[in-house]
Amino acid sequence: MTQITEAEIQARIGGVKSGAKLTPEEIAAHTQEMVGFKYTVDDYYEIGREEVRKHALAVQDAHPTHWSEDAAREMGHETLIAAPTYVSVLGIIAQRKLFEDVVTGYDLWQIMQTDQRLVYHQPMKVGDQLVCDVSLDSFRHITSPETIDLMVTKNVIWNQHHEPVMTTWTSLAARPGMEVDPELEASLDHVMMKIDKTGVAGKTVFADPDRLNEPDPTQSPGAYAAVDFDTLTVGQELAPKRFLLTRGNLTNYAGVAGDPNPIHFSDHVVKAAGMDDVVAHGMQTMGLGATFISEFIGDPAAFCEYNVRFTSPVYVPIDDSAAVDFTGKVKSLDPETRRGTIAIIAKQGDRKIFGRAQAVVQFN
Repeated sequence: MTQITEAEIQARIGGVKSGAKLTPEEIAAHTQEMVGFKYTVDDYYEIGREEVRKHALAVQDAHPTHWSEDAAREMGHETLIAAPTYVSVLGIIAQRKLFEDVVTGYDLWQIMQTDQRLVYHQPMKVGDQLVCDVSLDSFRHITSPETIDLMVTKNVIWNQHHEPVMTTWTSLAARPGMEVDPELEASLDHVMMKIDKTGVAGKTVFADPDRLNEPDPTQSPGAYAAVDFDTLTVGQELAPKRFLLTRGNLTNYAGVAGDPNPIHFSDHVVKAAGMDDVVAHGMQTMGLGATFISEFIGDPAAFCEYNVRFTSPVYVPIDDSAAVDFTGKVKSLDPETRRGTIAIIAKQGDRKIFGRAQAVVQFN
Protein backbone atom coordinates (compact mmCIF):
# COMPACT_ATOMS: atom_id res chain seq x y z
CA MET A 1 0.00 0.00 0.00
CA THR A 2 1.50 3.33 -1.05
CA GLN A 3 1.85 5.98 1.61
CA ILE A 4 0.36 9.30 0.47
CA THR A 5 2.31 12.35 1.58
CA GLU A 6 0.81 14.93 3.93
CA ALA A 7 1.23 17.62 1.26
CA GLU A 8 -0.81 15.58 -1.21
CA ILE A 9 -3.48 14.99 1.43
CA GLN A 10 -3.78 18.69 2.26
CA ALA A 11 -4.04 19.59 -1.44
CA ARG A 12 -6.85 17.10 -1.98
CA ILE A 13 -8.66 18.12 1.19
CA GLY A 14 -8.41 21.76 0.16
CA GLY A 15 -10.06 20.93 -3.13
CA VAL A 16 -12.89 19.05 -1.43
CA LYS A 17 -13.50 21.81 1.12
CA SER A 18 -13.64 24.60 -1.46
CA GLY A 19 -17.29 25.21 -0.60
CA ALA A 20 -19.07 23.74 -3.62
CA LYS A 21 -21.52 20.89 -3.02
CA LEU A 22 -19.99 17.68 -4.35
CA THR A 23 -21.82 15.08 -6.40
CA PRO A 24 -21.75 11.42 -5.28
CA GLU A 25 -19.26 10.73 -8.07
CA GLU A 26 -16.94 13.52 -6.90
CA ILE A 27 -17.15 12.32 -3.30
CA ALA A 28 -16.37 8.77 -4.43
CA ALA A 29 -13.44 9.91 -6.57
CA HIS A 30 -11.94 11.83 -3.65
CA THR A 31 -12.41 8.93 -1.23
CA GLN A 32 -10.85 6.49 -3.71
CA GLU A 33 -7.76 8.71 -3.80
CA MET A 34 -7.52 8.47 -0.01
CA VAL A 35 -7.06 4.68 -0.02
CA GLY A 36 -3.62 4.09 1.42
CA PHE A 37 -3.64 7.22 3.58
CA LYS A 38 -2.28 6.47 7.05
CA TYR A 39 -1.88 8.67 10.09
CA THR A 40 -1.14 8.40 13.79
CA VAL A 41 -3.61 10.04 16.16
CA ASP A 42 -2.02 13.15 17.73
CA ASP A 43 -2.78 12.30 21.35
CA TYR A 44 -2.60 9.04 23.28
CA TYR A 45 -5.67 7.62 25.02
CA GLU A 46 -5.16 6.65 28.67
CA ILE A 47 -7.43 3.99 30.17
CA GLY A 48 -8.76 4.75 33.67
CA ARG A 49 -10.30 2.27 36.09
CA GLU A 50 -13.68 4.02 36.21
CA GLU A 51 -13.81 4.16 32.40
CA VAL A 52 -13.34 0.38 32.32
CA ARG A 53 -16.23 -0.01 34.74
CA LYS A 54 -18.47 2.43 32.86
CA HIS A 55 -17.98 0.54 29.63
CA ALA A 56 -18.53 -2.83 31.34
CA LEU A 57 -21.80 -1.48 32.73
CA ALA A 58 -22.84 -0.24 29.30
CA VAL A 59 -22.41 -3.72 27.78
CA GLN A 60 -23.89 -5.42 30.88
CA ASP A 61 -20.63 -7.23 31.68
CA ALA A 62 -20.23 -8.20 35.34
CA HIS A 63 -17.03 -10.22 34.86
CA PRO A 64 -14.82 -9.57 37.92
CA THR A 65 -11.74 -8.70 35.81
CA HIS A 66 -13.48 -5.42 34.89
CA TRP A 67 -14.52 -4.50 38.43
CA SER A 68 -12.17 -5.82 41.14
CA GLU A 69 -8.38 -5.49 41.20
CA ASP A 70 -8.13 -8.38 43.65
CA ALA A 71 -10.20 -10.65 41.41
CA ALA A 72 -8.24 -9.56 38.34
CA ARG A 73 -4.93 -10.39 40.06
CA GLU A 74 -6.25 -13.80 41.09
CA MET A 75 -6.86 -14.48 37.40
CA GLY A 76 -3.33 -13.44 36.41
CA HIS A 77 -3.82 -9.76 35.58
CA GLU A 78 -1.85 -6.91 37.14
CA THR A 79 -4.89 -4.62 37.22
CA LEU A 80 -8.42 -4.28 35.80
CA ILE A 81 -8.72 -5.26 32.15
CA ALA A 82 -11.19 -3.72 29.72
CA ALA A 83 -14.10 -5.66 28.22
CA PRO A 84 -13.38 -7.13 24.76
CA THR A 85 -15.18 -4.34 22.84
CA TYR A 86 -13.80 -1.41 24.87
CA VAL A 87 -11.95 -0.38 21.71
CA SER A 88 -15.22 1.21 20.51
CA VAL A 89 -14.54 4.09 22.94
CA LEU A 90 -11.13 4.71 21.41
CA GLY A 91 -12.25 4.02 17.84
CA ILE A 92 -14.55 7.04 17.55
CA ILE A 93 -11.77 9.34 18.76
CA ALA A 94 -9.17 7.72 16.52
CA GLN A 95 -11.23 7.97 13.35
CA ARG A 96 -12.48 11.51 13.91
CA LYS A 97 -9.79 12.99 11.66
CA LEU A 98 -10.57 10.42 8.98
CA PHE A 99 -14.21 11.46 8.66
CA GLU A 100 -13.83 15.16 9.42
CA ASP A 101 -10.76 16.00 7.36
CA VAL A 102 -9.96 13.14 4.97
CA VAL A 103 -13.00 11.09 3.93
CA THR A 104 -15.34 14.05 3.58
CA GLY A 105 -18.78 14.42 2.04
CA TYR A 106 -20.67 11.99 4.29
CA ASP A 107 -22.96 12.98 7.14
CA LEU A 108 -22.70 10.97 10.36
CA TRP A 109 -26.24 9.62 10.17
CA GLN A 110 -25.68 8.40 6.57
CA ILE A 111 -22.89 5.97 7.57
CA MET A 112 -23.73 2.45 8.73
CA GLN A 113 -21.33 -0.07 10.24
CA THR A 114 -21.67 -3.42 8.45
CA ASP A 115 -18.78 -5.55 9.73
CA GLN A 116 -16.35 -5.42 12.63
CA ARG A 117 -13.23 -7.54 13.06
CA LEU A 118 -11.14 -7.32 16.23
CA VAL A 119 -7.76 -9.09 16.49
CA TYR A 120 -6.33 -9.11 20.02
CA HIS A 121 -2.62 -9.04 20.79
CA GLN A 122 -3.03 -8.49 24.55
CA PRO A 123 -5.89 -7.22 26.75
CA MET A 124 -6.41 -3.50 27.19
CA LYS A 125 -5.91 -2.57 30.84
CA VAL A 126 -5.97 0.31 33.29
CA GLY A 127 -2.92 2.51 32.82
CA ASP A 128 -2.44 1.75 29.15
CA GLN A 129 -1.55 4.84 27.11
CA LEU A 130 -2.81 3.79 23.71
CA VAL A 131 -1.46 5.10 20.42
CA CYS A 132 -3.46 4.45 17.27
CA ASP A 133 -2.37 4.22 13.64
CA VAL A 134 -5.36 4.70 11.31
CA SER A 135 -5.67 3.93 7.61
CA LEU A 136 -8.29 3.73 4.89
CA ASP A 137 -7.76 0.18 3.65
CA SER A 138 -10.21 -0.11 0.77
CA PHE A 139 -13.06 1.65 -1.03
CA ARG A 140 -15.73 0.67 -3.55
CA HIS A 141 -18.37 2.86 -5.23
CA ILE A 142 -21.58 1.07 -6.25
CA THR A 143 -24.25 2.69 -8.41
CA SER A 144 -26.80 -0.11 -8.87
CA PRO A 145 -29.44 -0.81 -7.62
CA GLU A 146 -28.65 2.28 -5.50
CA THR A 147 -25.65 4.52 -4.98
CA ILE A 148 -23.65 3.38 -2.01
CA ASP A 149 -20.00 3.61 -0.97
CA LEU A 150 -18.33 0.71 0.82
CA MET A 151 -15.10 1.29 2.72
CA VAL A 152 -12.88 -0.47 5.25
CA THR A 153 -10.84 1.39 7.86
CA LYS A 154 -8.08 -0.15 9.94
CA ASN A 155 -6.71 0.78 13.37
CA VAL A 156 -3.47 -0.65 14.75
CA ILE A 157 -3.25 0.12 18.47
CA TRP A 158 -0.07 0.18 20.58
CA ASN A 159 0.67 0.86 24.25
CA GLN A 160 3.32 3.14 25.75
CA HIS A 161 5.81 0.27 25.73
CA HIS A 162 5.57 0.04 21.92
CA GLU A 163 3.75 -3.31 22.24
CA PRO A 164 0.82 -4.11 19.93
CA VAL A 165 -2.51 -4.30 21.73
CA MET A 166 -5.15 -4.72 19.02
CA THR A 167 -5.75 -4.50 15.28
CA THR A 168 -9.25 -3.69 14.06
CA TRP A 169 -11.03 -3.55 10.71
CA THR A 170 -14.34 -1.69 10.38
CA SER A 171 -16.50 -2.05 7.27
CA LEU A 172 -18.84 0.86 6.55
CA ALA A 173 -21.58 1.61 4.05
CA ALA A 174 -22.33 5.26 3.23
CA ARG A 175 -24.81 7.02 0.98
CA PRO A 176 -23.04 10.04 -0.53
CA GLY A 177 -24.70 13.24 -1.65
CA MET A 178 -28.16 12.41 -0.30
CA GLU A 179 -30.70 15.20 -0.57
CA VAL A 180 -31.82 15.89 2.98
CA ASP A 181 -35.53 16.36 3.57
CA PRO A 182 -36.13 19.79 5.16
CA GLU A 183 -37.99 18.17 8.06
CA LEU A 184 -35.07 15.84 8.70
CA GLU A 185 -32.58 18.69 8.41
CA ALA A 186 -34.51 20.67 11.01
CA SER A 187 -34.73 17.62 13.28
CA LEU A 188 -30.99 17.06 13.03
CA ASP A 189 -30.27 20.67 13.91
CA HIS A 190 -32.51 20.44 16.97
CA VAL A 191 -30.96 17.28 18.42
CA MET A 192 -27.31 17.22 17.37
CA MET A 193 -24.95 18.08 20.21
CA LYS A 194 -23.95 21.75 20.19
CA ILE A 195 -20.63 22.89 21.63
CA ASP A 196 -19.42 26.47 21.84
CA LYS A 197 -15.75 25.52 21.72
CA THR A 198 -13.43 22.82 22.95
CA GLY A 199 -9.95 22.87 24.39
CA VAL A 200 -6.92 21.82 22.42
CA ALA A 201 -5.11 18.76 23.76
CA GLY A 202 -2.00 19.35 21.70
CA LYS A 203 0.28 16.81 20.08
CA THR A 204 1.68 14.17 22.42
CA VAL A 205 2.38 11.47 19.84
CA PHE A 206 4.58 11.66 16.78
CA ALA A 207 4.19 9.20 13.91
CA ASP A 208 6.80 6.55 13.29
CA PRO A 209 7.01 6.38 9.46
CA ASP A 210 8.79 3.02 9.56
CA ARG A 211 6.08 1.45 11.74
CA LEU A 212 3.30 2.73 9.48
CA ASN A 213 4.71 0.66 6.62
CA GLU A 214 5.41 -2.52 8.61
CA PRO A 215 3.20 -5.64 8.34
CA ASP A 216 0.33 -5.92 10.80
CA PRO A 217 1.28 -7.36 14.22
CA THR A 218 0.72 -11.10 14.73
CA GLN A 219 1.16 -11.50 18.49
CA SER A 220 -1.65 -13.32 20.30
CA PRO A 221 -2.79 -13.20 23.95
CA GLY A 222 -2.35 -16.03 26.43
CA ALA A 223 -5.04 -18.19 27.99
CA TYR A 224 -4.89 -16.44 31.39
CA ALA A 225 -7.73 -17.95 33.47
CA ALA A 226 -9.77 -19.36 30.58
CA VAL A 227 -11.35 -22.79 31.02
CA ASP A 228 -9.48 -26.02 30.28
CA PHE A 229 -9.47 -26.94 26.58
CA ASP A 230 -9.92 -30.62 27.46
CA THR A 231 -13.33 -29.95 29.05
CA LEU A 232 -14.76 -28.74 25.71
CA THR A 233 -16.35 -30.63 22.82
CA VAL A 234 -17.26 -29.55 19.31
CA GLY A 235 -20.97 -28.78 19.20
CA GLN A 236 -21.13 -27.98 22.91
CA GLU A 237 -23.80 -25.35 23.48
CA LEU A 238 -23.53 -22.21 25.56
CA ALA A 239 -26.32 -21.53 28.03
CA PRO A 240 -28.73 -19.12 26.28
CA LYS A 241 -28.92 -15.59 27.63
CA ARG A 242 -31.31 -12.68 27.19
CA PHE A 243 -30.32 -9.03 27.50
CA LEU A 244 -32.84 -6.19 27.79
CA LEU A 245 -32.21 -2.79 26.25
CA THR A 246 -34.17 0.39 26.99
CA ARG A 247 -33.77 3.97 25.82
CA GLY A 248 -31.79 4.46 29.04
CA ASN A 249 -29.31 1.78 27.98
CA LEU A 250 -28.89 3.42 24.57
CA THR A 251 -28.38 6.89 26.02
CA ASN A 252 -25.88 5.60 28.55
CA TYR A 253 -23.90 3.75 25.88
CA ALA A 254 -23.89 6.82 23.63
CA GLY A 255 -22.32 8.82 26.45
CA VAL A 256 -19.76 6.15 27.33
CA ALA A 257 -18.73 5.62 23.71
CA GLY A 258 -18.87 9.31 22.81
CA ASP A 259 -21.19 8.59 19.87
CA PRO A 260 -23.57 11.52 19.19
CA ASN A 261 -25.47 9.92 16.28
CA PRO A 262 -29.15 10.86 16.88
CA ILE A 263 -30.54 7.65 15.37
CA HIS A 264 -29.78 6.10 18.77
CA PHE A 265 -31.91 8.48 20.84
CA SER A 266 -34.11 10.85 18.80
CA ASP A 267 -37.67 9.96 17.77
CA HIS A 268 -37.80 13.14 15.69
CA VAL A 269 -34.82 12.12 13.59
CA VAL A 270 -35.83 8.49 13.05
CA LYS A 271 -39.36 9.56 12.08
CA ALA A 272 -38.07 12.13 9.60
CA ALA A 273 -35.61 9.58 8.22
CA GLY A 274 -38.37 6.97 7.76
CA MET A 275 -36.89 4.48 10.23
CA ASP A 276 -38.96 2.12 12.38
CA ASP A 277 -37.56 3.31 15.70
CA VAL A 278 -34.36 4.37 17.42
CA VAL A 279 -31.69 1.67 17.18
CA ALA A 280 -29.03 0.27 19.47
CA HIS A 281 -25.39 0.90 18.56
CA GLY A 282 -23.81 -1.92 16.58
CA MET A 283 -20.87 -2.00 18.99
CA GLN A 284 -23.31 -2.11 21.90
CA THR A 285 -24.89 -5.32 20.62
CA MET A 286 -21.44 -6.68 19.74
CA GLY A 287 -20.44 -5.88 23.32
CA LEU A 288 -23.40 -7.87 24.64
CA GLY A 289 -22.21 -10.79 22.52
CA ALA A 290 -18.73 -10.53 24.04
CA THR A 291 -20.29 -10.52 27.51
CA PHE A 292 -22.19 -13.69 26.60
CA ILE A 293 -19.01 -15.41 25.37
CA SER A 294 -16.92 -14.22 28.35
CA GLU A 295 -19.26 -15.91 30.82
CA PHE A 296 -18.63 -19.21 29.05
CA ILE A 297 -14.86 -19.05 28.47
CA GLY A 298 -13.96 -17.83 31.96
CA ASP A 299 -11.58 -14.98 31.13
CA PRO A 300 -12.26 -12.23 28.55
CA ALA A 301 -8.51 -11.65 28.15
CA ALA A 302 -8.33 -14.96 26.24
CA PHE A 303 -10.12 -13.53 23.18
CA CYS A 304 -7.83 -13.87 20.14
CA GLU A 305 -10.30 -12.63 17.54
CA TYR A 306 -13.93 -11.51 17.43
CA ASN A 307 -15.87 -10.89 14.20
CA VAL A 308 -19.42 -9.72 13.66
CA ARG A 309 -21.41 -8.95 10.53
CA PHE A 310 -24.31 -6.64 11.31
CA THR A 311 -27.42 -7.48 9.30
CA SER A 312 -30.29 -5.87 11.18
CA PRO A 313 -30.47 -3.24 13.93
CA VAL A 314 -32.02 -3.69 17.35
CA TYR A 315 -35.05 -1.39 17.53
CA VAL A 316 -35.82 0.00 20.98
CA PRO A 317 -39.35 1.32 21.58
CA ILE A 318 -40.10 4.33 23.74
CA ASP A 319 -42.44 2.47 26.09
CA ASP A 320 -40.87 -0.98 26.50
CA SER A 321 -37.63 -2.96 26.61
CA ALA A 322 -36.07 -4.61 23.57
CA ALA A 323 -35.06 -8.22 24.24
CA VAL A 324 -31.94 -9.56 22.54
CA ASP A 325 -31.48 -13.33 22.81
CA PHE A 326 -28.09 -15.00 22.43
CA THR A 327 -27.33 -18.65 21.75
CA GLY A 328 -24.04 -20.24 20.77
CA LYS A 329 -21.94 -23.33 20.44
CA VAL A 330 -18.34 -24.47 20.14
CA LYS A 331 -17.81 -24.55 16.39
CA SER A 332 -14.29 -26.03 16.25
CA LEU A 333 -11.35 -27.00 18.46
CA ASP A 334 -7.65 -27.22 17.58
CA PRO A 335 -5.73 -29.54 19.94
CA GLU A 336 -2.35 -28.31 18.68
CA THR A 337 -2.90 -24.67 19.59
CA ARG A 338 -5.59 -25.38 22.25
CA ARG A 339 -7.72 -22.73 20.60
CA GLY A 340 -11.40 -22.93 19.82
CA THR A 341 -13.94 -21.04 17.73
CA ILE A 342 -17.28 -20.13 19.26
CA ALA A 343 -20.17 -19.18 16.97
CA ILE A 344 -23.08 -17.16 18.37
CA ILE A 345 -26.52 -16.14 17.14
CA ALA A 346 -28.25 -12.95 18.27
CA LYS A 347 -31.95 -12.33 17.66
CA GLN A 348 -34.58 -9.74 18.39
CA GLY A 349 -37.71 -11.85 18.23
CA ASP A 350 -37.42 -13.96 15.07
CA ARG A 351 -35.08 -11.50 13.37
CA LYS A 352 -31.33 -12.16 13.33
CA ILE A 353 -29.27 -9.08 14.08
CA PHE A 354 -25.91 -10.72 13.23
CA GLY A 355 -25.30 -12.44 9.92
CA ARG A 356 -22.10 -13.99 11.20
CA ALA A 357 -20.58 -13.76 14.66
CA GLN A 358 -17.74 -15.80 16.07
CA ALA A 359 -14.81 -15.58 18.44
CA VAL A 360 -11.49 -17.40 18.49
CA VAL A 361 -10.38 -18.12 22.06
CA GLN A 362 -7.12 -19.34 23.62
CA PHE A 363 -7.98 -22.00 26.19
CA ASN A 364 -5.76 -23.53 28.86
